[in-house]
Amino acid sequence: MADDAWSVIGPFVGGLGLFLLGMSMMTDGLKLAAGPALHRILSSATRTRWHALGSGALVTGLVQSSSAVTVAAIGFVNAGLLGLAPALWVLFGSNVGSTMTGWIVALVGLKFKIEALALPLVGAGMMLRLTGEGQRRGALGTAVAGFGLLFLGIALLQQSFDGLAGQVALPQGDGPLAVLAQVLVGVLMTVLMQSSAASMTITLTAAQGGLITAQGAAAVIIGANIGTTATALLAAIGATPNARRVAAAHVIFNVLTACVALALLPWLIGALATARAALGLAPDAAAKLALFHTTFNLLGVLLMWPLADVLTRWLLQRFRAREEDEAQPRHLDDNVLAVPTLAMDALEREVGRTGHLALQLARSALAGAEVAALAREEAVVARLDAAVEAFVERMSRGAMPQGTAERLARTLRVQRYHETTAEQALAAAPLRPPAAGGAEVEARHGAFVEQAHALLILCDPTLGEADAAAIDSALQASEVAYQDLKTALLAAGATGNVHVADMEAALRRYSAMRRAVQQAAKAKQRLTVPAPRADGTARAEPQPAQTP
Repeated sequence: MADDAWSVIGPFVGGLGLFLLGMSMMTDGLKLAAGPALHRILSSATRTRWHALGSGALVTGLVQSSSAVTVAAIGFVNAGLLGLAPALWVLFGSNVGSTMTGWIVALVGLKFKIEALALPLVGAGMMLRLTGEGQRRGALGTAVAGFGLLFLGIALLQQSFDGLAGQVALPQGDGPLAVLAQVLVGVLMTVLMQSSAASMTITLTAAQGGLITAQGAAAVIIGANIGTTATALLAAIGATPNARRVAAAHVIFNVLTACVALALLPWLIGALATARAALGLAPDAAAKLALFHTTFNLLGVLLMWPLADVLTRWLLQRFRAREEDEAQPRHLDDNVLAVPTLAMDALEREVGRTGHLALQLARSALAGAEVAALAREEAVVARLDAAVEAFVERMSRGAMPQGTAERLARTLRVQRYHETTAEQALAAAPLRPPAAGGAEVEARHGAFVEQAHALLILCDPTLGEADAAAIDSALQASEVAYQDLKTALLAAGATGNVHVADMEAALRRYSAMRRAVQQAAKAKQRLTVPAPRADGTARAEPQPAQTP
């Protein structure tokens, strides 16, 4: 008896494991291979609702992961490349695109003797991976091998459900309690496996094997859609405000759609049976359920169409507390780590914000602000530096294309320049000429402050690409002003107008400010780099101008 049970449970557990492993490999490979394409497609999603909706569905169909598209949407909003309103439509489109898994299972996985196709896919995929490690070919090989494992998992699941028929009783019936139990089964499966695709596959296979009616399986699918919100809610814990807004929209969409679909469930099942026949689909439960999954997600889009603007305004008023704290990262979010190019977008945005704050600190120091006030500003920059370093450490644990690795190295250097700018600006405080320095020192101080301030304005990373010639000119002017100031201070010390100790202290402060503006200029020059090529690799990077 135990052997009989294990002969059924073994294929089920193994099939589920192979399916999840295959889905993970396929998704990871496609995300790495399609990173630049994902950028291009989602970047064009800002024009209309239709573009955003279609982009979300298309990218989800390509990478077979609505979670990846949700992460991408969060990353684009965090990076300032996508507004919240179009991001929501990308999200709604990804729910429609996720129905592709059901069609693959219904029309391919349960129809053919797929072992003959799956094993060659695994072999071919691993050959591509081994010969293309670190390249796009290797990422595609991972995806192809994952696709083969996914189908092997479906075959084992089908075999196990054939053995379970008549031995296992899933919730049956169409009464309120029975439907609620079926929904809870779907929720529980998705939460435990963290994969709505796996829940969908198990449900279709069970329905095909006669373990549950079509209407009962439809209720399980509705529960699986609700269960996907658990992933979004977990991802939103400690995340940026934008991430929490997108997660809230995901929950609202899925719960609202599920409630309406449950209310219309008997009518929908009957109508879809007619539609299936009209479309010429096979008269089996799997095809009907795949059609149901697509239909009720499209129904959710129709429901959200008139509500989206109101929902967007409501979400924008929520989750604002963290935004008021300058020391909290606004763009770094662990949700985007799964897609290296999006993680780099978020990182560059946060580094730019850190640089803006470092330059504000330097300008405050030029204005003669007190040390205590500057120390508070420097503490904000230091906390952001620490957050950036922690994010980079987590980012470096995963695989990334060569072009992304090059961007990361350049961005880390820029971050270091910003960090030094803040440290040196604090060391320069209070930046004032010695009281007994005389008119000449006072005039040279004013000239240096004016030239340094003009250079810092040009170096602000939030103002777009730098004008290299303008920065070089301003850098030279500030250097000339510094040398004139240094000469005036030395002369004042030599003539006894300024105590030597005061002169040396002033020279140290001005030298620190000189280094602060030089570091700010280097950071801006390093940012003036052509955009990556379409294949994700970086073009040649110009060298920063040498400081006189």
